[in-house]
Amino acid sequence: MTTTASVGALLRTWRERRGISQLELAGRADSSSRHISFVENGRSRPSEEMVLRLADHLDVPVRERNALLLAAGYAPRYAHTPLDAPAMGALRAGMEQLLTGYEPYPALVVDGTYTVVAANRGILMLLEGVPEDLLEPPLNAMRLTLHPRGLAPRIRNLRQWRGHLLAQMERQIALARSEPLRALYEEVAAYPLPPEPEPGPGGHRPGGPDDAEVPVPYIALPLLIEHDGHLLSFVSSISTFNTPLDVTVAELAIETFLPADPATVKYLRSLGP
Repeated sequence: MTTTASVGALLRTWRERRGISQLELAGRADSSSRHISFVENGRSRPSEEMVLRLADHLDVPVRERNALLLAAGYAPRYAHTPLDAPAMGALRAGMEQLLTGYEPYPALVVDGTYTVVAANRGILMLLEGVPEDLLEPPLNAMRLTLHPRGLAPRIRNLRQWRGHLLAQMERQIALARSEPLRALYEEVAAYPLPPEPEPGPGGHRPGGPDDAEVPVPYIALPLLIEHDGHLLSFVSSISTFNTPLDVTVAELAIETFLPADPATVKYLRSLGP
């Protein structure tokens, strides 16, 4: 009964986190609210198929689906294969091809705690000038971006970009029970911010989107960052793998940075191969 109660408590936590009623979950999972109630309070032991079905409808991360199965007395369904394992060779090659093909624009791959597992020359270009101690592996994208000795001093719209990144992490923490991610959030959120720049003529504050060399109608919040005396503007896009069956793959994300104005395109192409 202890095992059943454990999986029931976990499922109830995920259901409440998603803001779904027992009746709504039962409808989605082709079950009954009575059965869902019995599972949650430990009076009924869910089948392996039911655990996976409920996890699917509750959008439980792959890592946590294994925890649900174990709590219900079943073997984990999803492998956790190291990225450097031979079985991951094709995946690594595919990611490297994608990152190289995206050059000269920056792109990188991170895991579930923003550890950088692969990056292209566009990212290395942005990291030029960052102190060596911050570049010691394992690199962490959030730490490098927001650290006061990292990229932060060169990000012209740091307050807006920092707010975007912290909100992104908050959403991830709400979706997954990740103590390492929460610890990282608390660390980077505590980094000091530079003082607000003084307003210029007409009340204009430097460091905002209108500081770009060529005004453009941005389609999303841009990352405005200086490199070698040039102001570069990017919008970012994050891609994940569809229907992953491995914990490692499920937690990988590919982030690409698309130039947001013609001046950035021209500058990056001028750097050559």
